[in-house]
Amino acid sequence: MSLIENVMERLNLQEKRNTYAAVSAGILFASGWWMIFDVAARYPEMEVFHHAYHVCGVVGTLSMIMINMVSNGAIRGDNYSEDGCLGSRGARGWFFLGLVLGFTALIASCWILFQAYVIPANGPQWPGVGLFMQNLFIFLSSLMFRFGRSEELWSS
Repeated sequence: MSLIENVMERLNLQEKRNTYAAVSAGILFASGWWMIFDVAARYPEMEVFHHAYHVCGVVGTLSMIMINMVSNGAIRGDNYSEDGCLGSRGARGWFFLGLVLGFTALIASCWILFQAYVIPANGPQWPGVGLFMQNLFIFLSSLMFRFGRSEELWSS
């Protein structure tokens, strides 16, 4: 038995996959919001960190909710009945819209980072970096929560 198989067996990763994915996603999500709370507390002036920049994090959080609302079976069309609004097409559209919102929040925060903090380079850069890291962590947590879990293990 190889070392990796031994570690996998000892940690019981397959049986606790959903737990580890959910905890990891939660830590990433909380860390992202913690960073932006730090930025807002350190730089309360509108000249340094404009309060409208919080919209990126809110859109990213909305994206996380949208991405994880739809089951894999609804996206694949494995449902026996076409329950819900628009059936599997509606589920695919909702999932796609959630991904688009997540990418939009990430790209907008990157744009704000470079436009307001890196290119002028005349003040602190942590507000821009914190904003970008918040949205990166939220997007990564939504993907980890979505694809890190296994539907077969949801019943356990």
